[in-house]
Amino acid sequence: MAKKIDPNELTVEEKLKALYELQQVDSKIDELRVLQGELPQEVKDMADIVEGLKTRLTNIEDDIKNCETHLSERRVEMENANANIGRYKEQQENVRNNREYDNLSKEIEYQQLTIELAQKKIKEFTSLLETRQADKAKTISDIEERTIDLNQKRAELNDILLETKEQTETLMLRASKLEAGIDERLLAAFKRVRKNARNGLAVVTVDRDACGGCHNKIPAQRQLDIRLRKKIIPCEYCGRILVDNELANEAKPVKIR
Repeated sequence: MAKKIDPNELTVEEKLKALYELQQVDSKIDELRVLQGELPQEVKDMADIVEGLKTRLTNIEDDIKNCETHLSERRVEMENANANIGRYKEQQENVRNNREYDNLSKEIEYQQLTIELAQKKIKEFTSLLETRQADKAKTISDIEERTIDLNQKRAELNDILLETKEQTETLMLRASKLEAGIDERLLAAFKRVRKNARNGLAVVTVDRDACGGCHNKIPAQRQLDIRLRKKIIPCEYCGRILVDNELANEAKPVKIR
């Protein structure tokens, strides 16, 4: 069994090589994620739209049920009112005085008003019901269309994930092993710079006497110190860790199949 490397026992040169190789591995992982493009966000947005439409459909169906309930109640009111009118008219034929007749007439009038109001409500709820039924049909159609689009996008994303899964897992395992050989403080600094860098580069070479990240000029003496590999030297402008080109050429290449 191989002896586990203590990060504190590594020379500065070994640390720089480990950091540079880790940067190369992380950059390749970034490239694989770029292959997914905007698909993950598109899939999420489309899934949210479908869920929103399903919620809308539930609300519409609740409205339809309410309309149907109200219509049923108003029809019962009309039936009861008509029945009452018939009963009151029969009673009018057997009244003993004008007062009883007038009272029954008022009751009949009230029942007629009840019928008129029920008819008005039936008309309103019937119109609303037709509208909500049309809304339901449109929403169901929208859900079906959006679901087809969503499934297509998910299939595209799954194809890409399937293609890159093995490569990503291999690279992430390699990154994990490299991280285990870098002391925590240096690794934390690497991750912090990488997170804040627009292109995800935390370790760069000196290119044409300038930082390979921010392209600011590097003084000659500082370049000499970088080539000597005796200490970790960050760019004084962007904070990226600087390495010389020879070290970069010595590092193990990282490829995507």
